This record gives sequence, C-alpha cells and structure tokens, in this order.
Amino acid sequence: MTVVEKPPHTRELSRWTTRRWLRLGVTVAMSVLVVLGATGAWALDRTASISNDLVDVKSPALTTSIRLESALLNQETGIRGYGLTGTADFLDPYRQGLSQQKTYTKQLADLLRGNPARLRDLKTVEDRIENWEARIARPIATSPAGKPSPLATENAAKGKAAFDATRVAMSAQQDRLRADRAAARAELASTMRLRNWIFSAIAAVIVALAMIVSEALRRGITGPLGRIGADARTIAEGDFGHTITPTGPADLRQLSAEIESMRQRLVRALHFSEEARLRLDEQSADLKRSNAELEQFAYVASHDLQEPLRKVSSFTQLLQRRYGGQLDERADQYIDFAVDGANRMQTLINDLLDFSRVGRVHNTHQSVDLNTVMKRTLTAISVSIEESGAVITRDELPTLIADSTQMGMLWQNLIGNAIKFRRPGETPVIHISAEQDGDFWRFAVTDNGIGIPAEYAEKVFVIFQRLHTKDRYQGSGIGLAMCKKIVEFHGGTIAVDLTHTEGTRIVFTLASKPEEPGEAEDSDSLAAAH
Repeated sequence: MTVVEKPPHTRELSRWTTRRWLRLGVTVAMSVLVVLGATGAWALDRTASISNDLVDVKSPALTTSIRLESALLNQETGIRGYGLTGTADFLDPYRQGLSQQKTYTKQLADLLRGNPARLRDLKTVEDRIENWEARIARPIATSPAGKPSPLATENAAKGKAAFDATRVAMSAQQDRLRADRAAARAELASTMRLRNWIFSAIAAVIVALAMIVSEALRRGITGPLGRIGADARTIAEGDFGHTITPTGPADLRQLSAEIESMRQRLVRALHFSEEARLRLDEQSADLKRSNAELEQFAYVASHDLQEPLRKVSSFTQLLQRRYGGQLDERADQYIDFAVDGANRMQTLINDLLDFSRVGRVHNTHQSVDLNTVMKRTLTAISVSIEESGAVITRDELPTLIADSTQMGMLWQNLIGNAIKFRRPGETPVIHISAEQDGDFWRFAVTDNGIGIPAEYAEKVFVIFQRLHTKDRYQGSGIGLAMCKKIVEFHGGTIAVDLTHTEGTRIVFTLASKPEEPGEAEDSDSLAAAH
C-alpha cells in the first residue's frame, strides 16, 4: 500500500486553529483596508488641496489682476481728461484708481506668494505702471488746473506707448493666470476622477473582502460546525452508529474527534445498558416468580396453616380444661406452654400477613384527611386509652394523597406503642405534631414512656426485633417495622429522635404526593427478593 505524504506546508496549515485562521484573515483584511484608506485619504487631501488652490489662489489672482487693469484704465482716463481740459474733476478717477492699484497690487503679491514666476509677472506689471506714472501720470496730475496741460499734448504719443506696454504686460500676466487656473481645473478634474476610481476600487475591494470572508467562514467554520451539528443531531435521534468525520480547522477537528469519542463511549454504555436491561428483565421475571410464590405462601399461611394451627390451639385448650389439675404439675406446665405457643404462632402469622399486605393489598391512593383517620384510630383503641388513662393531644393534621387503611395502621401502631411502653405508675401523655417542610409533612409522636436506647434506634424498625421479653410487654415485634414500610411506601422516612430523652419521640415524614404505586411495588418486590 502506497502512502501519499502531504507536503510540509500542507501539514503545517492543517494544524492551524480557527483562531489562527481568523487572526490571519483579520490581519490581511485590515492591511488591505489600511492601504486603501491611506490611498483614499491621499486622494481626498489632494482634491481638497487643488480645490483650495483654485478657489483661494488661482481664481482670486485672475480676478484681482482684471480689477487692477480696470483701476489702471480709470487712472489713464482721468489723466487724459485732465490733461486735455484742465478740469480738476478728472483727477478723482485717477486718485481712486491709484488707491485701488495699491490695494490690488498688495492682494496679488499675497496671493502669488510661493509662485516665483507669477511674482515676476507682477513685478513686470508694477515696473510698467511705475514707468507710465513717472513719465506721464504724475507730471500731468501736478500741473495747474483750469487750462489744458501742454505735457498732455506733447507726450500723447509717449503716454499711449507707455500705457500700451503696461496693458501688454497685464494681458500677459492674465493669460498666464488663466492658464494656471485652467491647469488647476484640469488637475482637479483628473484628481477627482482618480479619487472616484480609488473609492470605487475601495468599495469593490470591501465587497470582495466581505465575500471572501463570508465564503471562508462558511467553508472553514460555519460549514464544519453545521456538519458537526448535523452529525450530533443524527446521533441524538438514535443513530448511534453514525460516524463523525473530522473537518475544518484543527480545533474543529479536535471537537469532532471528542464528539466521536463521546459517541463511542455512548455506544459502549448503551451496549452495557442493554445487557443490564436484559439481566434486569431476567431478574424481574425471577421477582414475578418469587412474588407469585410469596402470594402462594401467603395464601397457604392464611388458609392451610391457620386450620391445623386452630386445631392444635383448640385441642390443647380442651386438654387444659378437661385434664387440668388431674395430671402432675409438670404436665400442666407443658399444656400451658403448648396453648401459649399456639396462640403466639397464630398472632405472628396474622401480623406477618398484615405486614406483607402493606403496599400490595391496601394500595388505594386518594385524598385522605388525617384528622378523620386519627379520630377513627382513637375510637378503635379506645379501650386501651381508657384502661391506661392516656392523655392524647394533637395538632391540626393535613390532608394528603395516601392510602386510608395504611394511615390507620400507622397511627394505631405508633399510638398503641406509646400506650403500651409507658412508665409503671405514670399516666401516658402523648402528643402528635405536624408541620410542613417543602413538599413533605413532618410528623412526630412524642410520649413520656420508657424510651428507646440510642443503640437500638435502628434495630426497633427490624421485623420481629424485640427489646423486652414477651412476659413484660406483649406483642410480636412487628409494629414499628410495619410503620417503616408504610412510611417508605408513601415516599417518606421514619426514625427515633435521640434528642428527646424524656420518653420516646418517633419522627416521620410523608410526601404531599407520594411515588406512583407501581414504583413502590417495584421497590417492595426488590426488597422482598433480597
């Protein structure tokens, strides 16, 4: 197999990340825009400079030169009229023209500063004007008024020649100023065309850059990201066999590789989960089988075992009544043991059946007013309450979604234990409290009885676990175990409050809305299997 190795520069580019490509693209784009911006700024500055020169120098200089010529014509007209007539009024245009000449000459000098050629033209005009004034204008202007000046007649030809020379110099100056203005206009038009081309090129380059950047982003970022997203959606829709192909810059390829690695881990996890599900199905079938066997056992215990047990109990009691006192003392003791054992066995079987029915037989979740259940419970154990003289107080109890029968069993066992395990010679005082804690209600049954040592706080909730002998306190040791099963079936917890030392306090919680019955049945089935 022939392996085609990439050139070094290609391998180097393949390691570039999105950030590096973006940095390169931004650098190139900014460089191009800076160059174009500088060129555009130069074109604008050049256009503004030529425009300012044309508006502020070239055109005003030509206008001022024309005005200067007009002022000289006024001077020549005034001098010629005064010289021919001697009328002093003709000197007014001359004097006014002379003042204007000085003003316009100074303005031209200021406008043409920095232009030696045009300053030389202005110097030539000034020299011609000075020559005409010195030879013609001033001598005639200083001659007496009232009669024609002989100088005007004598120097008429010379004056005309001198003034014509001045006008020729001014015409030459104006022609050059017109040429300068025309050249400036042509340069301005050319520069403006160049400026327009430059800005058109800038716009075209910006559009091209935008298109290049958009295409580069599409190919290098959005395209690969879109493909990664499409692959991820395909996998999310359940096609876990879909392979993700790395594309784009190095970091996006790394992202693709990580998602592909995650997909492979998901495939492995799903495979493991499928195997676990199959095993769970097998265990569920075993649990169903076990539950069926437990149901059969419960049926046998409640029917087949009860009948012979009743016979044993009946005949032993009959034997005790008929032959009691006729045999020796040991025989009477043996008969008592047999009767007591049969009765205890029947009680244990009945208690065990009640325990097994929690969550299985009694499983009707509905709105239950615990106050009503409490009143019914107190009525059921009224004999024990009267015999012991127990004082029972309680808070207002809530209404929960629960099984009414199980709630009655719960209260009966807790209150019955509080009455049973009282201090000798002391009246039982029992208080039932209730307070809401988020989504749960926290209950407590507090008494002034003999209490539960801390080392037995967990043991008392184990089925058939007794802390006292049956001679001292009757019972099968299943009451608190049943309470725990009822509470847990309703989504709560139960425990002994070890901080209460003046008796016993059993604290338990009940959910306002317990788990679905099916979930509780599953947990009970698993517990039964274990």
